[in-house]
Amino acid sequence: MANKRVAIIASSAGLETAYKVLNIATAAAALDAEVGIFFTFEGLSIIHKDSEQMLQLKPENAGLAEGFKKVNVPSVAQLLEIAKESGVRMIACQMTVDAMGLEKEHFIDGIELGGAAAYLDFAFDAQVTLNF
Repeated sequence: MANKRVAIIASSAGLETAYKVLNIATAAAALDAEVGIFFTFEGLSIIHKDSEQMLQLKPENAGLAEGFKKVNVPSVAQLLEIAKESGVRMIACQMTVDAMGLEKEHFIDGIELGGAAAYLDFAFDAQVTLNF
């Protein structure tokens, strides 16, 4: 399929969510899709510079940490780098950033600040839309 586009909303926190979002985004990019992720509310923790400390597994999923190591699952930081290198567009919700008293400097390099309209403009032409 030509002109594939995947639009993702990341609105939840947790290491599980980060892996879901970034796994789908990087896989879609590897399949030559144009990918955009809109990070809002707790999902902003995924792109926060302190994400390693902020993102934790739920207690019931603690056993996954050993499984991730065993099968060499990349870290969130590594997946974010892969996403950036693959051209994944990462938009931090301006409204939520402002409401939380955050600044662009709190986030990793390579993200953009934008409102819902910026995401929707991208998502209108998406064949796949996902919300985590």
